[in-house]
Amino acid sequence: MDIVTLARIQFAMTTVFHYFFVPFSIGTGLIVAIMETMYVIKKQDIYLKMAKFWASIFLLSFAVGVVTGLIQEFQFGMNWSDYSRFVGDIFGAPLAIEALLAFFLESTFIGLWLFTWNKVSPKLHVTFMWLVVFGTFMSAFWILVANAFMQHPVGYTINNGRAEMTDFVALITSHQVWYEFTHVISGAIIMGGTVIAGMAGIQLLRQKTMSEITRDIYKKSMRIGFIVALVGSLGVLGTGDLQMKALVEDQPMKFAATEGLYEDSGDPAAWTVIAWMNTHERERVFGIEIPYMLSILSYNKPSGYVKGMNTIEAELVEEHGEGNYFPPVNTLFWTFRIMAGIGMLTLLVSSAGLFFTRKKKPILYEKRWMLWVVSLMTITPFLANTSGWLVTELGRFPWTVYGLFKIEDSVSPNVSATSLLISNITYFTLFLVLGGVMIYFVNRQLHKGPEHAEELEAIENQAAKDPFDGGGY
Repeated sequence: MDIVTLARIQFAMTTVFHYFFVPFSIGTGLIVAIMETMYVIKKQDIYLKMAKFWASIFLLSFAVGVVTGLIQEFQFGMNWSDYSRFVGDIFGAPLAIEALLAFFLESTFIGLWLFTWNKVSPKLHVTFMWLVVFGTFMSAFWILVANAFMQHPVGYTINNGRAEMTDFVALITSHQVWYEFTHVISGAIIMGGTVIAGMAGIQLLRQKTMSEITRDIYKKSMRIGFIVALVGSLGVLGTGDLQMKALVEDQPMKFAATEGLYEDSGDPAAWTVIAWMNTHERERVFGIEIPYMLSILSYNKPSGYVKGMNTIEAELVEEHGEGNYFPPVNTLFWTFRIMAGIGMLTLLVSSAGLFFTRKKKPILYEKRWMLWVVSLMTITPFLANTSGWLVTELGRFPWTVYGLFKIEDSVSPNVSATSLLISNITYFTLFLVLGGVMIYFVNRQLHKGPEHAEELEAIENQAAKDPFDGGGY
């Protein structure tokens, strides 16, 4: 494999693995904040126990996310120096704000929140957690400002072969920023709700004998998870629809690839449910279509056509010169449907879960097959988020900055195939270890259960007492 291919593999590997934990920590942090808020409002100890129990898993995901983020930054600087020179003036401001303000905000208040249990008022303590949540949202926003420029460059001028910022406001108000941000946050909310509900389901399946308090914690956690996942799934479907409509104009090749269209669709345009494309002959082998649907999805009306990839390829060659502008069509077609399908599945399961856990007839807790469905849903947000980023990044091929800078021009000139191969193997091994450690400790926390956290806190409180309080002499 050549240097460009190895560098792309490394970028994909580090980004995908890092993104396992980003929405995980954002979503679980939000749920912990909700649970602690319910404790402050309702004054019921069960919500405090829930918040402390799930916080241990949130902290694990946050820690691993920080480590994988550092690895991602390292490989980015090592492998993509020409790209960094081209876009550094644009990326410098949002990434500096993310590091100096957003990340410092969340890391500072996560420390205050972690070490001030029973030392400050409950209202102040939960405020710390909401500031952590706000910090995670802002971190995502500033990183996505940088990514949105790669998708739809605005507020810049080309000077001496480099992109230089001319309008910071245009950069942060780009419609692509807000579509990406709301979609990513909605996906993180889905992950938090689905993972918490799924792990609660796993515990209800796994442990046939448990205290009534522990069982109640899992039941309430599952119901809160369903509510959060339902809100997130509605947000994902709405923001995803807006984002795809914008692609018709911003990145027509990506849009056509996600629909498997080599030729112009015709008017009205039919939406393809399933298909397979021959990428060598640049034609569709087979497909099942629904008439009018693509026009409705693209333009909110039963008319209008969509350009095919062959037409767009000819336009790009005329504008940018000879080259291959076709992205990996089958990958984009199917990952888009996996992402959208999981969004719809989450909406269905969370709605049904809320119905079957209602007070009048909470049958879900007693039906093992229902608990199995909820438990298996735990993995789906990881698949959906990964599929979404594959669509976002692979669909931009062959550009790193759409229409301005190509992948082949972005790689560091001083890296070798050998160094990239060695670092790929090293990173892959490290990720396997980190992933295994994460799974081990999450499983360990689940096995211990929420009552263990309460016992540990009692021991710590006892150890923290002054030994002379009782009058030793």
